[in-house]
Amino acid sequence: MITVSDLSLQYGGQPLFSHVDLQFTQGNCYGIIGANGAGKSTFLKILSGELDSTSGNVAVQPNVRMSILKQDQNQYDAFSVLDTVVMGNQRLYDVGREMNALYEKEDFSDEDGLRAADLQAEYAEMGGYEAESDASRILQGLGVDISHHDGAMATLDPRLKVKVLLAQALFGNPDILLLDEPTNNLDIDAVTWLEDFLLDFPGTVIVVSHDRYFLNTVCTHIVDIDYNQIKLYVGNYDFWYESSQLVQQLIRNQNKRNEEKIKELQEFIARFSANKSKSKQATARRKLLDKLTVEELPASSRRYPWVGFSPDREVGKDILFVTDVSKTIDGVKVLDHVSFIVEHGDKIAFVGENENAQTALFQILTGELEPDEGMVRWGQTASFSYFPKDNTAFFQDNDDNLVEWLRQFSPDPHESYLRTFLGRMLFSGDDVYKQVKVLSGGEKVRCMLSRMMLSGANVLLLDQPTNHLDLESIAALNNGLEAVKCNVLLASHDHQLVQTVANRVFDFTADGRFVDSKSTYDEYLEKKNAQE
Repeated sequence: MITVSDLSLQYGGQPLFSHVDLQFTQGNCYGIIGANGAGKSTFLKILSGELDSTSGNVAVQPNVRMSILKQDQNQYDAFSVLDTVVMGNQRLYDVGREMNALYEKEDFSDEDGLRAADLQAEYAEMGGYEAESDASRILQGLGVDISHHDGAMATLDPRLKVKVLLAQALFGNPDILLLDEPTNNLDIDAVTWLEDFLLDFPGTVIVVSHDRYFLNTVCTHIVDIDYNQIKLYVGNYDFWYESSQLVQQLIRNQNKRNEEKIKELQEFIARFSANKSKSKQATARRKLLDKLTVEELPASSRRYPWVGFSPDREVGKDILFVTDVSKTIDGVKVLDHVSFIVEHGDKIAFVGENENAQTALFQILTGELEPDEGMVRWGQTASFSYFPKDNTAFFQDNDDNLVEWLRQFSPDPHESYLRTFLGRMLFSGDDVYKQVKVLSGGEKVRCMLSRMMLSGANVLLLDQPTNHLDLESIAALNNGLEAVKCNVLLASHDHQLVQTVANRVFDFTADGRFVDSKSTYDEYLEKKNAQE
């Protein structure tokens, strides 16, 4: 459906990618991956026609409809939710408006009648009479309650706006779907619904995502942007990752063999170059050595941070007791008599539709909020470190550079130590002297994780820590939380992170309560689905 031929793009005279030749065909889902700044979203914009390439071309098969996930949450504030979704098929929406305007005319003429009949036929052929019910079905699948459907976009919470814009992209049976980070800010139930939708989708899907589980579930191909090239591989993300690691290992092994051969040749030359009887053989070996070079590993743009947590001491038997905690915020009861005990070894995932309850509970546990009712008691040996969903207070109006900012949380104030630590989190050279207030979202998250790692806490509280992180950083965080020998309370939309880290699940419901399951996340979902 889309053919990319000899495509190149330059910024400031530097190539972002060069000589790209790809084909995207019907019935496949292509996941675009690459380091931050590699050009994933830019490539998607070129495919959509929003951005021109420096050279080459993109050819889209005639008579196909392309649908694109819009990023401006306020673009449709003047429209209703249902109208916004139906605008996903702009022609259908325009025909419906023109038809309704004709029928509302007081001086309806014969000419108007002929025009209305043509419009009505086109409207019916495009499925216009089922449009609102189709739009409503998609909205409900993504978790937008029917009570919002006739309301104005301007009145919606930003998280619901994201879902409406996604529903708009999915509406109307497009032939090609271009989705840039469609799982951002979606709860896990909505992500699961989206996965099922895309698995049944008959057209072409091209998606940028940092959600590994999502990419593994829906993708038939991976499009890797690296080394200023864009290459296509068959398989999902895990298949691509394991294959790429195998290739890297093969290259390393070949290098080792080359290095051993070079050493052998060098020793031979040293021994025999002065021996006249062997001089001819030594010269031949020297020529061979000149041709043999150690193949260097490609200078990949991917950089993996290091995330590791080391508690200063092991937590005792008594860790955390929460008894009948209730909290009302802005007139809504987000927590209703919540009680639980955290036991030794618990790694608890907070999931479910009620994210306000999850954040409120974190804030109550850390003392940032007082409960309206109930009690929270920490054990004497427990010490916690908290990663808040909103980290603005740590960086706003702060003129500190990275070294100065991190020093306030470090047991070792020396710059050499801090620079070593920052290097593990991908801050090197003069980057460590950047002011923290100008950091990107992902850089701020890595700073907050550094702060947690330096705390020595034996209970980690993390509220949506993967927001703004790239795939490499998410994988590093995943590894760190899997490995740590302490208690973890984690709220996340990342299915793979939750599944691999948690051994207990709290599913928060809209009524302020939660379901407690001592199981992995997948085991909990299987049990939950069996009951429905």
